[in-house]
Amino acid sequence: LILIFLLFIIILILALTVFKTKSPNTKLVSASLDGVAPSVSLPAAQIELNITIDIKILVKNPNHVSFKHGQGKSYLLYQGNQVGEADIYPGKIPATGSTTVPYRLTLEADELASNLSFITDVIGGQLVMQANTRIPGRINFLGIYKKHVVVVSECQLRIAVLAMNITDKACKDKTN
Repeated sequence: LILIFLLFIIILILALTVFKTKSPNTKLVSASLDGVAPSVSLPAAQIELNITIDIKILVKNPNHVSFKHGQGKSYLLYQGNQVGEADIYPGKIPATGSTTVPYRLTLEADELASNLSFITDVIGGQLVMQANTRIPGRINFLGIYKKHVVVVSECQLRIAVLAMNITDKACKDKTN
């Protein structure tokens, strides 16, 4: 009886310290423009700009058990309005491991051509975009304790219109 009690205490201490679940972290690995197709037509001042942004984020799992994530979503925003989206495929990140999650966001600026601030930003030579990513998943400890976690990454990207490259990128991550 004492042995069972000691075993229970040891398992409880391990579960509350070593195996305590922590939230996965994200870090932006790279962001680059690919498939840029600009065109400007005058005298009607019509701007068409289709841009594909390749983004890779590193998701690090600090837990001693694996993190299994479902299908995630990433949204491309311009001044708070959604202008593109991408699916993130399900996967599994091993215990205390990390994996790179790639995805492609396509900005279809045809819809933004009537937005006066978009035209002003294009003429000014710089666009500021927001890429918000949500990856839902579950941390499972011995099939007994399951914790649902949503990893969120919010990145701000500055795009130089004339050079057609990303000049600045800043990301922050949080977990829900």
